[in-house]
Amino acid sequence: MTQISEITARSWIMVVLLGFTWGGTFLVTEIALEGITPFWLAAGRIAFASILMYAIWQARGGKLFAEPPTQKTKIIMWIMGALSSAIPFMLLAWGQQYVTGGFAGVSMAAIALMVLPLAHFFVPGERLSWRKSLGFLIGFCGVVILLGAQAFESTGASLETAGRLACLTAAMCYGVNSIMMRRLPAVDTIGLSTVLLIMSAAIVIPIALIVEGFPSMPSTKTMIVVALLGLIPTAAANFLRTLVIRSAGPVFMSITNYQVPVWSVVLGAWLLGEPLPASLIMAMVLILAGVGLSQFGALRKLFRG
Repeated sequence: MTQISEITARSWIMVVLLGFTWGGTFLVTEIALEGITPFWLAAGRIAFASILMYAIWQARGGKLFAEPPTQKTKIIMWIMGALSSAIPFMLLAWGQQYVTGGFAGVSMAAIALMVLPLAHFFVPGERLSWRKSLGFLIGFCGVVILLGAQAFESTGASLETAGRLACLTAAMCYGVNSIMMRRLPAVDTIGLSTVLLIMSAAIVIPIALIVEGFPSMPSTKTMIVVALLGLIPTAAANFLRTLVIRSAGPVFMSITNYQVPVWSVVLGAWLLGEPLPASLIMAMVLILAGVGLSQFGALRKLFRG
């Protein structure tokens, strides 16, 4: 049974936190890839996240469904385990070796455009409207302006085209997973996040072994970076993402991806002293205008109390 979306002040706080968290993930991933191979990076961060979430879940009683799940639900959850973390993490880690950070950012922003038509057909209360469509398109234009030519410039890598396809496929995985998650029956949010991470680990670890063989012992620095990727943008963010999708819906959740490149630029300027581009203000205005237009009803309800 699906639910009708309920967007509250809490929902807005959670998507801002997610945007901030994921905004710094691409930078940290680049650092991690200096000391570990892509598939083992994906396996490592998922494994760390699974251990943490399992401990929390068990401390809360270890419950998942209110009623025993059907065989169909179990199959859907395995598919979601693959789409939520295993496949996109491997694709992004591999693809980031060959594409610019700008292109990766645009790929994540494109999730919103992918979710919109899917939600129209498969999620009650998420009907496509001209205002919602125009809002998402305006927001996407803001992302492209923010990243500028960097989003589409060539790295010169021989596998750049494959890397771009990998990033876009990862985005599609996230979009489809959001729709499937929304359609699950009543379920404990922490339990769902935990089980999906465990399933993801069960998928990605054997693939990493087959493709990349047994990993060499990474440096202490790399281990710390992988652990941080597992604990914050994987475990904590997966829980928040699940909570937002289950309560506010996949379309609302997808606006997080417009924030990611903005936070990435701001954090780069703050932490690394990178210059803030002149296009930042214009891009942020477009992104905020797009989000405001697409979520006009939710914002009006929020400010009316």
